[in-house]
Amino acid sequence: MSSVDVRIEVPGERDIAAVVDFVMQARARIFPMLADAPMPADLADFAGHYLMPGAGRFLIAREGGRIVAAIGYLHYDHRFAQLDYRGRRVVEVVRLFVEPEYRRGGLGRRLYEALQDMAREDGVEVLYLHTHPFLPGAIAFWERLGFVVVDVEDDPVWRTTHMQKPITNLV
Repeated sequence: MSSVDVRIEVPGERDIAAVVDFVMQARARIFPMLADAPMPADLADFAGHYLMPGAGRFLIAREGGRIVAAIGYLHYDHRFAQLDYRGRRVVEVVRLFVEPEYRRGGLGRRLYEALQDMAREDGVEVLYLHTHPFLPGAIAFWERLGFVVVDVEDDPVWRTTHMQKPITNLV
């Protein structure tokens, strides 16, 4: 499929159920080990985390009404002790999911760039994310977008890879 005909938009209240369903299904495909885990807090209260003034941001991509991709950001919660972002305005890029037939056509980049523009408008200083080496192409994708690896955890299963991109590099 071509990502050119795909429309990127901010979801509204009426879209919440469809967005949460899309994200949960994509999450289950990518992380089958989390199949029995409870719904993450940001999805359980989607409106409170993404749609309220001062909250995070979220974007979806649609083709013909069907959601085919998503991405968001949340204010960083300082849960990783090895990362020191105190005194800086940092958001965590989350929930990038692109349907397989829409990958490798630039849609992930388009979604990220639109989210990056929102971060710039919101006065964000650093974009942070974490990913995992078992996700094919994920680290290389984020590196192509200007993110750098700042830490890799030693856990043999997850090997969580922490990455960041200072807003000053956003051009």
